[in-house]
Amino acid sequence: MESNTSHSAPAQFAAAGVADICLFIRENRLAIERALVERGAVLLRGFDVSDGQDFDAAVQAWGGENFAYAKSLSNAVRVNVTERVFTANEAPPATEIFLHHEMAQTPIFPSSLMFFCETAPETGGETPLCRSDVLLEKLRAELPDLIASFEEKGVRYSNTMPAEDDPGSGQGRSWKSTLGAESRTAAEARLAELNYSWEWQDDGSLRITTPRLDAVRVLPSGDRSFFNQLIAAYRGWSDSRNEASRSISLGDGSPIDHAAMMRAIELAYDLVYDHQWQAGDVVLVDNFTVMHGRRPFAGKRRVLASLFR
Repeated sequence: MESNTSHSAPAQFAAAGVADICLFIRENRLAIERALVERGAVLLRGFDVSDGQDFDAAVQAWGGENFAYAKSLSNAVRVNVTERVFTANEAPPATEIFLHHEMAQTPIFPSSLMFFCETAPETGGETPLCRSDVLLEKLRAELPDLIASFEEKGVRYSNTMPAEDDPGSGQGRSWKSTLGAESRTAAEARLAELNYSWEWQDDGSLRITTPRLDAVRVLPSGDRSFFNQLIAAYRGWSDSRNEASRSISLGDGSPIDHAAMMRAIELAYDLVYDHQWQAGDVVLVDNFTVMHGRRPFAGKRRVLASLFR
């Protein structure tokens, strides 16, 4: 295992040559789990993982309970490769996906993620990683009023979902797919169950707003983390249907301090470790402590993912 001084750099387990990743995971499960707790992310490199089926085997070897993407409330368009494995995001290469915790804009989210690089990009395409527990300490020291407002009021997210999937947008998953509903009646029933508010648009799209959600969350360990989708929503929830400025507010509906939020984003990216993918890389990420994203890229890039409860 190699060490790295960056807070957000993953612990690394590297094979001397092509080795059975499933056997390695089973035999080293405790060491990998300890590294994941300590570092928030773990890189497995040099193993025999070449495609989605190999990755699915590694996912099964890890053994966590599957968090099915099809039943999630994620905004991103993704394509399943196996029941457990899907493409990380179908957004165009020029689209940057900003730092976020997976599905933190919803009441239902995974505890951890596993990524696999099938095809590394020619240039760019790094996955930025940022420790949110470390970020919270820095935010509390420099922007105490912002953190106090988040802790007191929480946050609400709004976005407009199209009637059919729009792969050209990072927010392009349709309301039918997101809500598992084929009719407006079924969609409304699901939203009412989740305590969302909603408004149908003239073009058949659906604008929804979440209930109040925490922006700072207490982890199972008792520590606190800046666990939310604020940076991604503030910077990147923009397409033909959505404006970032209308995507988030404090939990009471009041606006977020713009200057303070922009400084918070700067502090987050100061902590970022950009993981440069090599074909065959497998990366485990603790979703409670580490945000991730995607840099723009050139050429082909295929990264697959799996989620765990």
